Amino acid sequence: MDNEVAAGNTASTLGHLALGLTLLAFGLGGTGVIDNVAAADAAGLATWVGGVTLFLVGLLALRAGDKGEGTAYAGLGAFWFTWGTGVGGAGSADAAGLFLLLWALLALTLTMASSGSGLFGQGVYGLLFVALLLLGIGALVDNSGLGKAGGWVAALAGLVAWYGATAAVAGWPTSLRRAASAPAAG
Repeated sequence: MDNEVAAGNTASTLGHLALGLTLLAFGLGGTGVIDNVAAADAAGLATWVGGVTLFLVGLLALRAGDKGEGTAYAGLGAFWFTWGTGVGGAGSADAAGLFLLLWALLALTLTMASSGSGLFGQGVYGLLFVALLLLGIGALVDNSGLGKAGGWVAALAGLVAWYGATAAVAGWPTSLRRAASAPAAG
């Protein structure tokens, strides 16, 4: 077995799992659907699972030669670590909004860079982009409705990423196959 290929596959699965769990916790907290649970309550998970784990997975992927996933996971690890350690700080809502919008640019870059990976690969990053965009704008204009919408989109992105990891381990499909078209009646 080729160690570089195995490390890349393992990094991808672990990366999707860490990203999925972090996004799901962060997103559900942001929706307000669970009493007394806010996005800030996901700070510990975001710091260690989303931050440290994703950063290390990114380094493993880069070492295995996978620049795309390595860059994605290392960058997302930096985002989650920074967010997780900064929760509850003395920053303003405008600073938080700007922070989220700047990181939305990373998610947009990852979305465009994953164009060859199909809809599933682009879906996680695309949903993350939309979530960060909604959350950032919501913070800047003090609109809790946008924040909740961003939380739901983040939770959906988390479910998609989590499914990707679970599918890789369980051997489930990650793409929809088109049904063979019937021959034309003649």
